[in-house]
Amino acid sequence: MRKSKAKKRPLLPDSRFNDQLVTRFVNNLMWDGKKSTAFKLFYDAIDIIDQRKQNEEKTALQIWKDGLSNVMPHVEV
Repeated sequence: MRKSKAKKRPLLPDSRFNDQLVTRFVNNLMWDGKKSTAFKLFYDAIDIIDQRKQNEEKTALQIWKDGLSNVMPHVEV
């Protein structure tokens, strides 16, 4: 007989922004299990956005979330 199904682990939020969406994005960005490298790449990109932003009322994370919502489909099929 097979063993029981593995329990689904809860998705922990990232340490810098305390956001689960960032963790999901980094998990999809990760290659060969290199999560620390993927987080470093993501945080460096957010820092570049923070340096280049012209709109002072939005944070770099909010700009990233706006871009992510523009890419995602609006209607579920």
